[in-house]
Amino acid sequence: MSSPTIAHRGSQAELHRVPILDDNYTWIVTNSSTAGVAVIDPGDGAAVVDYCSSHSLTPTEIINTHHHADHIAGNEAVREAFAGIPLVGPGAEVSRIAGMDKTVGHGDKLEIAGFMAEVIATPGHTSGHVVFYLADCFGDGVGLLLAGDTLFSLGCGRVLEGSMGEMWRSLQAVRALPDATIVCAGHEYSQANGQYAMSLGWDNEDLKRLVAAIAAKRGRGEATLPFRLGDEKLGNPFLNA
Repeated sequence: MSSPTIAHRGSQAELHRVPILDDNYTWIVTNSSTAGVAVIDPGDGAAVVDYCSSHSLTPTEIINTHHHADHIAGNEAVREAFAGIPLVGPGAEVSRIAGMDKTVGHGDKLEIAGFMAEVIATPGHTSGHVVFYLADCFGDGVGLLLAGDTLFSLGCGRVLEGSMGEMWRSLQAVRALPDATIVCAGHEYSQANGQYAMSLGWDNEDLKRLVAAIAAKRGRGEATLPFRLGDEKLGNPFLNA
């Protein structure tokens, strides 16, 4: 049986889920071929450093999706613990994320833990939010989306800086990715999102199935993330406006 700390595993990639703060997750992507270890949105540096030390992981880079403190507050602590590893984030938020070594924007390509990734701009939650898509990193056509706070299971990020139109276009860009994509979001919001979605009166059997599965997991004290994008296309009302 896989370790409960490993949220998804492929032939080369492993995805680690690190609970932090009240309901956040930091994600760690590892590559067995390159020894790459990418830390995604370390909102709590001490928790991430402790996790890495406990699991014999040596981070090689930090990736930020947006500037909110619960996603970046641990950047410097992780860099100090691991020899000043590079920090990558959205160029549109360069004034709000300190110390970035590389900035990226929509359409850029870069390596994350040795896997090729595409940057997709997803303004709405913040004006410069980006997500990262790693195609086929798990093998058999299964890719990974580092979604930050753009998409949640049965929900989406609150529109704080952009417009509703921008957020809808951002969600459409995410929706265009393959169904098999594994999605990592920044918060454990699935159960509350499901309750809201059910209140809309949308007669959707896929939504009901997902809500029941989420309730069962939470009842067992289990995380509901990551999730499969194809399921969200069927049951998430924010992908079916």
